[in-house]
Amino acid sequence: MSEVKGTCHCGQTEWTVKLADKAHVLCHCNTCKSLSGGASTLNTIIPDSDFKLTKGELKHYTYKGDSGKDVNCYYCPNCTSHVYHHQTVMGPKFVVRTILLDGAKEWKPAAEVWGKAKMSWEPEVATTFEMMPPE
Repeated sequence: MSEVKGTCHCGQTEWTVKLADKAHVLCHCNTCKSLSGGASTLNTIIPDSDFKLTKGELKHYTYKGDSGKDVNCYYCPNCTSHVYHHQTVMGPKFVVRTILLDGAKEWKPAAEVWGKAKMSWEPEVATTFEMMPPE
């Protein structure tokens, strides 16, 4: 387990996460596309106890996920970088944006989720699941 520092785009908000693996899970869902303005987001799923806000504060808003359950999105109030999402259907786990973590540019993709919403021109770069992987 390693502790990795995260920083938002403007530097106003910082946090640490504990990670077993330094790897990205690419999400191709339509919400992630809308939030990022790109074809996917880079993430990992961690227990909420492995996240610690160390500088600044986060704002949040809530929307209904595909499950019909709440998804709480936490972001820097200044630059609006999305730091993590809490999908209540997943219990005490956070979906953390890995690209905001130190060293993330060197990490490899471990999986792709919501493959059913993937852009037709995107190559497969890791094992792809139609929605989420089985538990």
